[in-house]
Amino acid sequence: MPAILIIEDEKDIVETLEYNLKKEGLKVWKALDGNDGLRQTEAKLPDLILLDLMLPGIDGLEVCRRLKRNPKTAAIPVIMLTAKGTETDKIVGLELGADDYITKPFSIKELIARVKTILRRYEKPAAAPKTVLKFKDLEIDTDRHIVLAGGKEIDLTAKEFQLLHYLAENKGRVFSRERLLDAVWGIEVAIETRTVDVHMRRLREKLGKAGAHLQTLRGVGYKFVDQF
Repeated sequence: MPAILIIEDEKDIVETLEYNLKKEGLKVWKALDGNDGLRQTEAKLPDLILLDLMLPGIDGLEVCRRLKRNPKTAAIPVIMLTAKGTETDKIVGLELGADDYITKPFSIKELIARVKTILRRYEKPAAAPKTVLKFKDLEIDTDRHIVLAGGKEIDLTAKEFQLLHYLAENKGRVFSRERLLDAVWGIEVAIETRTVDVHMRRLREKLGKAGAHLQTLRGVGYKFVDQF
């Protein structure tokens, strides 16, 4: 049974979410502030987090930032819940590694649908894929959420890691920006394709010489090559 952690300080919203998620057969844990949310996440490792941005103490953006920097919790998907609805707020949340963004007031049916979509996306396949991808100067360890380039560990955000891993796992294939947005950010997330370009530029900078594995096909998209 998948487990959902709700990090939200408005008790009426927590009760509504808990009731409806349990109706869908999901296990629910609750945290009323950011510090407790961080503690519970590391201790319980939920399958998905519903995270409010306007929290007492540590706000939701900082909670997300800390979760995505912690190798133990970085891979846990996050849906942000907030009264803020500007495009800038959404981009900041998504850049930090959130998987989706829902503005209050929201439809419970829509939220449940998005929760199910993300849980399916992260569902472990019956036959687990190769967890470590190795190239001459690059190593990508999915289980430990670690990337080594030239023997040195590289500090990547959750989305940078997912983007690199997706391309490396499908080496030689060319992907359009739209396809990468779909695969890494999710088809329901409405953000511009330039987000892919920004992440690719950062990846190349962080990987140094190993960034040459990531190739641009002008007017088409990107691909990962084994040899260069």
